[in-house]
Amino acid sequence: MSLTGQPRIVPVIVVVPPRTLLLDIAGPMEVLRRANIDQAAVRFVVSYVGPAPCVTSSVGLDVANVAPLPDGLPDDALVVISGSADEPLGAPAGSRADDAPLEAEIVSWLQRVIRPGIRLVSICSGALLAARAGLLDGHECTTHHATLGELMRLAPRARVRENRLYVEDGERLTSAGVTAGIDLMLALVAREAGHAAALAVARDLVVYLRRAGGDPQLSPWLEGRNHLHPAIHRAQDAVGADPARDWSVEALAEVAATSPRNLSRLFNDHAGMSVTDYVNRMRIALARELVIGSRLDMESVAERSGFSSTRQFRRVWNRLHDISPARLRASFR
Repeated sequence: MSLTGQPRIVPVIVVVPPRTLLLDIAGPMEVLRRANIDQAAVRFVVSYVGPAPCVTSSVGLDVANVAPLPDGLPDDALVVISGSADEPLGAPAGSRADDAPLEAEIVSWLQRVIRPGIRLVSICSGALLAARAGLLDGHECTTHHATLGELMRLAPRARVRENRLYVEDGERLTSAGVTAGIDLMLALVAREAGHAAALAVARDLVVYLRRAGGDPQLSPWLEGRNHLHPAIHRAQDAVGADPARDWSVEALAEVAATSPRNLSRLFNDHAGMSVTDYVNRMRIALARELVIGSRLDMESVAERSGFSSTRQFRRVWNRLHDISPARLRASFR
């Protein structure tokens, strides 16, 4: 939320190329639509631009009312480039050469308007257009496995990563495409609007929320959430929004609209841990962010994370981490 009490605006400009892969647009933008509904601090304002006012999508459905490529972009814009399909549904197989003038127009436009302060997000083979514009040089990046070789050829100075859902490198964000575009956009929502908002969106879309494109480990914010039980989600959402609060089983049972005994049973059955264990894990997740991202002493970290003492904080930390908070902080310095 801004200082005026109004939502912070994030302008999102979606580039629609010829033969656009519809899921590359619909999936990530559905994430943003749900985020606008599920929280009020950030508003994603989406517009669709391209070299043609109407294109046939990958599933044979026309995407119309596409605005012209703008002359300039806001300083904090998020530019999203969709991938393209080789053979749209119901259409004869065409040659990429037929779309060359339109793709060249996108490449030229990207070279003109992308500057520091603007984040560039590519979905699937959209990375190829960014590469042709020279915007991935010197960056880590990825794309759909079928176009990795072409990306390496177009961006020889990029560090192309294989077998990754998505890659974030500064203001360049690239994904493997199709449903991985949803993973990337959920990660962006978590950064812009918070973990609780991203979790709510993922649950609304009935998808798993993964931590990072190349990290095989599940984020502590997401542990115990691989279920669809609404009462437990209500309790987990409450803890995730304010881990430092004094969350007794009775308080969370009231949030979940069930009895304390039933909530304890549900947590063990569906989350695979006790209510207390879940609360402590969320507090340690918050503490870890404070250890890495601040210069607070450990007593202050413990207090802000909801622990009654530094001793309790360290005892719970040591059960979940092999490295001490001080050593972890030092490794990030």
